[in-house]
Amino acid sequence: MDSSTQNKTPGLQKSKSRKNINHFTDVHGLPCIEKIVSSVEETPEPISTNITGKIPKWINGSLLRNGPGKFEIGNQKFNHWFDGMALLHQFKIVNGQVTYRSRFLSSDSYEANKEHNRIAVSEFGTLTMPDPCKNFFQRFLSRFELPKPTDNANVSFVTYKGDYYVSTETNCMHKVDPETLKTMKKVDWGKFIAVNGATAHPHTDADGTTYNMGNSYTAKGASYNIIRVPPTKATDEETLEGATVLCSIPSEDKGNPSYYHSFAMSENYVVFIEQPIKMNLLKIVTGKITGKSISDAITWDPTVETIFHLIHKKTGKQNSIKYIAQPLSTFHQINAYEENGLLIMDMCVSDDGQAINNYNVQNLRKSGAALDEVYNTMCRVFPRRFVLPLNVDCETPYGQNLNKLPNSTATCIRMAKDKVICTHEDLHGEDLHQYGGLEFPQINYAKYNTHSYRYFYGCGFRHLVGDTLIKMDLQGRKMKVWEKPGLYPSEPIFVPSPNAKEEDDGVILSVVITPNMDKSTFLLVLDAKTFEELGRAAVPVNIPYGFHGTFNATA
Repeated sequence: MDSSTQNKTPGLQKSKSRKNINHFTDVHGLPCIEKIVSSVEETPEPISTNITGKIPKWINGSLLRNGPGKFEIGNQKFNHWFDGMALLHQFKIVNGQVTYRSRFLSSDSYEANKEHNRIAVSEFGTLTMPDPCKNFFQRFLSRFELPKPTDNANVSFVTYKGDYYVSTETNCMHKVDPETLKTMKKVDWGKFIAVNGATAHPHTDADGTTYNMGNSYTAKGASYNIIRVPPTKATDEETLEGATVLCSIPSEDKGNPSYYHSFAMSENYVVFIEQPIKMNLLKIVTGKITGKSISDAITWDPTVETIFHLIHKKTGKQNSIKYIAQPLSTFHQINAYEENGLLIMDMCVSDDGQAINNYNVQNLRKSGAALDEVYNTMCRVFPRRFVLPLNVDCETPYGQNLNKLPNSTATCIRMAKDKVICTHEDLHGEDLHQYGGLEFPQINYAKYNTHSYRYFYGCGFRHLVGDTLIKMDLQGRKMKVWEKPGLYPSEPIFVPSPNAKEEDDGVILSVVITPNMDKSTFLLVLDAKTFEELGRAAVPVNIPYGFHGTFNATA
């Protein structure tokens, strides 16, 4: 893989036009993977799987996964991968055996689509057309209504107060029974706090307190809000009661706030990354009139710097220092922790923020040179470390690197009273380039989130989706790889072994999609230490490529 463009000065290329498309790589002959975005039927009753090798008997619980599973309604098709109807998956592991089940999320969007046999609710990249059953005047007026937010929560499984929810980035989540995957209750953030949605990637402290982020839109412009949800509930019926807005950060650009998919958290701080992926609120509000979807209102502006905002978790106070980095795009953070007066923040980063608009369904279904072209015009994502000095005061010198960590090449230089310029260091060696970078990062979260750590796991991207599993060792930037031709593993989930002594004592679980083989998708179990395959459980139904999941341990 040609990675020469990785070393060029990032952030200087203007938004691409059809005539001037930047090529980040020069890859040829990518296999077609169109079946990863094929609609499937749900399998609500558990079915047995075919085990090869051995699944360790100490694993007891369920891998819960979420992602799109239906890409057409009637004769209408969704445009974007993020639009497909949420399909929830459960791989239940008991005594070395695995059963599989799946259910479509019974969201209002799903039920309305089913009832009308057409796309009745707009999604991220698909705008619903006025109901053909209405008369002309009603159809005309409906274009002036604000788009109804979707509750098609197809991104992630998350927990609040010990309960399982599925979520996307709108204001609605759904409480789900992790045993049956049945949809139990729709929960609207707006009923508890003044936010318009929240991310699908909350962070949880050891005591169960959960943090998230959500935007709010007022006459004064957009704000980013840090949300805190208490760890316990007073009654079984409780959902988000007690949720509070810890801190509200005004957007630098009132009408064009930054898009964010997640955020970072250390022991004492929440870090909001204000990146130059911008949402044009006017375009979103007028989308029904102009015929544009939300995705059309999201753009990459490489002339705008990235700002790291630090908010103290206990006080809710925002650090007066703005930590500035070059224009970058990040979807997922790896970990963040504090050491010697510094906040160390590791995340998956690219130097171009246009990838979100490349993941429409048509692109994923391309083949031959057209598929290669889509891949080569997408910037690779790599793990990087930023170091932020926490105690900047009147004594802190200007113009010198404040990063005193041994063997660290990241820099953080105070340039003004309230401004520190940060440059990153790579958390990988040259060998990661041949695997197309790394995304969907995971760690031993329960023990090492917000703490100094050594290992992280992710997918290598030599295709539009992950095609390898990678274990990265931060001591020496060494990596281990699992790969098989024609197989596409999903986000690796770490499950610690009982009485684990070391950070990587445990297994990695990943659902491996087989787009060119019928009904042979499987749950893969790797020894997290050696990265050798222990066993696999083949599922006799087809499964589309999903997004995120979690492990629900049972005694």
